[in-house]
Amino acid sequence: MGQWRNGNGTLTVTDREGGPEQEVPLRIAASYRARSKGLLGQGGIDGALMITPCGSVHTFRMRFAIDVAYLDRKFNVVAVHTMKPGRLGMVRLRSRHVIESEAGTMEKWGLRPGARVRIVQTEESRG
Repeated sequence: MGQWRNGNGTLTVTDREGGPEQEVPLRIAASYRARSKGLLGQGGIDGALMITPCGSVHTFRMRFAIDVAYLDRKFNVVAVHTMKPGRLGMVRLRSRHVIESEAGTMEKWGLRPGARVRIVQTEESRG
């Protein structure tokens, strides 16, 4: 899918080491407003948030630590980092999309460098 819009979807993680696929509920932030807000002001998240396009994130004004996965244009995981509140992430030049989730969840899902993800958008939200 080339043109993303704000809404919901499913993130499927395919582990290169042959582990089982993991399906995760996903929110998509594609507009400037939704990308700017991200997870700010929230106490947690069920599933994950994809910010697109995006090459870097910060955790200023965040209430909880997050895992951040940087994806290239083909949805290959380039890097995964855990960020505490009040941090500025490095710019990843190869990154086109970022996935955010609560700290510790990406390891459970098998989301690590070299993994590949599939995103299916299921519905559009308003605003």
